[in-house]
Amino acid sequence: MKKFKEVLAETSRSGGGMMPQYGRYPWDTSAAGYSPAVVDKINSIIGRYCIEDLVDPYSAVSKIRGTLSNVGLTFDNIAEDAMVDKKGAMSFPLTAFGGRFGKDVDTPHDEFLNDDGISHVVEGGLSLHISYEKTDTNQCRLRAHIE
Repeated sequence: MKKFKEVLAETSRSGGGMMPQYGRYPWDTSAAGYSPAVVDKINSIIGRYCIEDLVDPYSAVSKIRGTLSNVGLTFDNIAEDAMVDKKGAMSFPLTAFGGRFGKDVDTPHDEFLNDDGISHVVEGGLSLHISYEKTDTNQCRLRAHIE
């Protein structure tokens, strides 16, 4: 029979059952924090909001925003009339924990560092790509992923 400490150690290492594990700490912005494996896990979570046709695609985008904010990623607001065409695509740059502002080791004394908090780890940063298509029944097929 396992001791409680052993069970606790196993569940904390594996992410606790079905919950995906994003890294040791959510605020860890090391290169492993935005590795392709982590981005794939986040994409699979985003994908579950887009499984079926939607009556209100903005509610799915709101859920995606909430999920991304749980891991420290944010993107700009989507306009109310952004998805009125028959089909289309949008791309939103992601920001980690509000971005970085201030001084770094290499920043000159008369300048400030001001970026998205990701592009210094992942070349070019990360973006949320959303594509949509209206069906014959005026519902919306939404697809979203991070690249």
